[in-house]
Amino acid sequence: MQIETKYFGQLDVKEEEIITFPNGIPGFIEEKSFVLLPFDEGGLFQVLQSTNGVDPAFIVVDPFLFVKEYQIELDDATLEQLEIEKEQQVRIVSIVTVKEPLTASTANLKAPIVINQEKQIAKQVLTLQTTYETREKIFNKTSKEEVE
Repeated sequence: MQIETKYFGQLDVKEEEIITFPNGIPGFIEEKSFVLLPFDEGGLFQVLQSTNGVDPAFIVVDPFLFVKEYQIELDDATLEQLEIEKEQQVRIVSIVTVKEPLTASTANLKAPIVINQEKQIAKQVLTLQTTYETREKIFNKTSKEEVE
């Protein structure tokens, strides 16, 4: 199927690449069909692109690349809704707010997107952990180490 994307123009995507959000994404509840597209050559960032139009298109990142001790617990309702039976099915990404310079960018670690990558079903989940923020600075450790 061909889709119009925000960053790459028209692209062909395979049906099996489509990720379904049965309840949409908060703020975009009518948007239920997305694909993950690589945003940069290194694969650090991706775009969670709606298949229905150029918007919404969210820049996302694997939070574990920036916060090694990052953890979330999924409740039984979420596990059931996403048909998750084992940890290997789970993929987690966080929506990024891109800023200038890039090292000032933040990620929403409080409400990551949980994807059952075998069944291509997803949901944005609000975590109950109080240690994470919706605008967590993700480059703190990385940029500090690069300077030294």
